Amino acid sequence: MEKPVLVSRDGSVCIIQINRPRKRNAIDGQTAQALREAWLAFEADDEVCVGILTGGDDVFCAGADLTALAELAPDVIGEYGPLGFTRMFVTKPTIAAVAGYCVAGGLEMACWCDMRIVDETAIFGYFERRFGVPLVDGGTQRLPRIIGLGRALELTLTGRAVDAQEALAIGLANEVTPKGESLQRALELAHQIAAFPQLCLRHDRQAIYLGLGRPLAEGLRIEAELGAEVAGVGASERGTKILHEWEGK
Repeated sequence: MEKPVLVSRDGSVCIIQINRPRKRNAIDGQTAQALREAWLAFEADDEVCVGILTGGDDVFCAGADLTALAELAPDVIGEYGPLGFTRMFVTKPTIAAVAGYCVAGGLEMACWCDMRIVDETAIFGYFERRFGVPLVDGGTQRLPRIIGLGRALELTLTGRAVDAQEALAIGLANEVTPKGESLQRALELAHQIAAFPQLCLRHDRQAIYLGLGRPLAEGLRIEAELGAEVAGVGASERGTKILHEWEGK
């Protein structure tokens, strides 16, 4: 029996792949549990710096498996969301490598990630609008923060499809690659991010998320407090070495 989620390592990068191709990577209870366990393990592993979520080269995820909705109920899945992890906050950077359909809960999972690297076949949309299924994996909260209120409302209310180039134009995608190259490009970015001093990087990331929706003064206070915790990192031996390397370029 095939595992519904495959987890692999590429140096300090963890790749978490949804593996239900015959179901367009739709999420059932077993898959949700496996995703939850994979992201909890990612967070706990000190040797891993960046996580990539992918569905392979053909489809990212079609959302919840509508034939298994009972398996995704809160009393079954627990505190981290019906799809297993979407109410979880991890302290490390995450990237979605998207190909093909990334719709319904699949789009919610992609929005959970910090960045979305998509290939030219990618299709996004809240297709569950057509079936009367609500967004309960962060879709109503994260999409407006990524593409703005007006566009998020349009996509949520119409459920229309968005191709890769439009996704790039509205800020949903960070980059578009040729077919089949989204994961490789995501890996390149992940290794670039993993090469930086991690403590400072993670504090800056946390400051961005904690400051969302807050008044500027409060956001600046959060930034200052978190920055003070890692102010000495830049003066460390490794930080000084990296600075000299940049200055020499």
